[in-house]
Amino acid sequence: MKISDNKVVALSYVLEVEGAERDRADADKPLEFIFGMGYLLPKFEAAVLGKEVGESFDFVLSPEEGYGVYSASALIDLPRTMFEADGKMDPRITVGATIPMMTNDGRVVPGRVLEIGAEKVKMDFNHELAGKTLHFTGSVVSVREATDKELAEGLHGELAHRCSGNCSDCEGGCGK
Repeated sequence: MKISDNKVVALSYVLEVEGAERDRADADKPLEFIFGMGYLLPKFEAAVLGKEVGESFDFVLSPEEGYGVYSASALIDLPRTMFEADGKMDPRITVGATIPMMTNDGRVVPGRVLEIGAEKVKMDFNHELAGKTLHFTGSVVSVREATDKELAEGLHGELAHRCSGNCSDCEGGCGK
C-alpha cells in the first residue's frame, strides 16, 4: 500500500539541523500520523507521498519549506508586569525558557524568553527551527487505511487538541 491521503503512516526518521541530530523516531516508536490532514509540513508530506513500507527517504527542506525564515519582527518586548503576580516575577520566567503565550485572537504560541529587564521581557516568537535547513532521512514502517473514527477524531483524539502549528512533538505550543 502506498502513502496517500487518509492513510495512517508510520515513519522512522532522523532529523539533522546544521549537521547535528535534532530529532529521531525509531522503528519501535515511529512517528504516526494521518497523511493529508495537515499534521506535518506540506513539503515533508510531498517528499513521502507514494512511498511504500520499507522504502527509504532522504530529503532536505529549506527554511521557507520548513518553519520559515527567521524574522526580527517576531522579537517582541512585553511589559514585565505581564509576568508578575503581586509584584513578583513568575519563577517559570527565566532566560531561555519557552512558555505558551496567547495571541490577541486566542491562539496559543510558544515564546522563548531572551532577556528579562527592569521594565520589559524580550520574547522570541520565531519557531525554534525558523531559518534552519532540515535534513530528513528515514524509512516507511507501515501504511494502512485510517478508520472512520480516526478520520473524525485523529489517531489519538488529536483533532480535539490540534494546535495551530505543525507540531508532531508539540513544539507548536499546544501542550498536548
